[in-house]
Amino acid sequence: MTRKIAIAFLTVTLSICFYTIAQKSDRSKKETPIGNPELPSILPPEQWKGNGVDQKGRFSNLEHPYTPTFSSIWRMSTAKNPQRAQKKADTFQLPVIEDLRFLGNKEDVIVWLGHATFFIRINGISIVTDPVFKNVSFTKRKSTLPFDENLLKNIDYILISHDHRDHLDKRSLRLLAKNNPQAEILSGLKMDDWFDKMLCSPKMQLAGWYQQYKTDMSKVKIYFLPARHWSSRYLADANKHLWGSFVIQSGETTIYFSGDTGYDSHLKEIGSLFGEIDICIIGIGAYQPVWFMSPNHVSPMDAIKASNEMRAKKIIPMHYGTFDLSDEPLGEPIEILKEEKLKGILEAELIDLKVGENYYFGSRG
Repeated sequence: MTRKIAIAFLTVTLSICFYTIAQKSDRSKKETPIGNPELPSILPPEQWKGNGVDQKGRFSNLEHPYTPTFSSIWRMSTAKNPQRAQKKADTFQLPVIEDLRFLGNKEDVIVWLGHATFFIRINGISIVTDPVFKNVSFTKRKSTLPFDENLLKNIDYILISHDHRDHLDKRSLRLLAKNNPQAEILSGLKMDDWFDKMLCSPKMQLAGWYQQYKTDMSKVKIYFLPARHWSSRYLADANKHLWGSFVIQSGETTIYFSGDTGYDSHLKEIGSLFGEIDICIIGIGAYQPVWFMSPNHVSPMDAIKASNEMRAKKIIPMHYGTFDLSDEPLGEPIEILKEEKLKGILEAELIDLKVGENYYFGSRG
């Protein structure tokens, strides 16, 4: 564990301390299901009544409520990294290219901008996910942005999976909103707490899990789905803002964007709900030590299991190589994925994107 990561975890530690105390006092109290009454649900009421919140207004995961203790954080922050030597010797850097062709055409395309930030255009609708263009708190980018972020114009939707700072960055969101006043933010319940503070009169739709956003359905459908994770930005706000994943559909193309998630049954369920997933965009990094990270981030092997279970045709890995957030070497996640693909364990086609690369799908995919 590097010093900068330990410092970053200090804030998380304090939040978790408050959260753990709150959980202990609220465990016997009944949760109340909530959702956005203006948005339709894709599940009938007898299957899903809404996201449960306790009397403190805190959300929880479907099957595994995340309630880490101070002792687990302390153990994580002070333990020696068994991969320290490997990490020190690792010279991996994400390849970065500047390919601006996507700005001059209207074709269906996915462009990785690093970590969990993507530009996606599908059926003429332009989307940016979890925009983070510069450094995050105490952690510097290990890969440069492939082009000037001011070039991102005519964006229709900004998808924010949750409020952690490597997915919701105030500076990046403000810049994107300034350059795209028509853009609408799609995110989870209670996330307006942050958007109202960061932006002036932001356009937004906030959904509970299994809800569908209001879009021009002749062009695109967007859904908010479960993830196994948690949320927090400051002291005592842990799990007060809903986290999740997204499904983006247009015509016969279905794209899954995982946000941050640990492995759980919701991943297989998404495949069942939507049929085959054409493109599975899923995290593969920040998984070591497994005992601490697995409730929140899938490992490469978990990502493979999830991709296989949802019958994904193609997989685009993310959430590795851009920020140093955990114990594994930066290049390890993608190497594992490539090795397992060669063995035939990964069933989907592996789309190993360079940062900035234009990946065209649909008629050219």
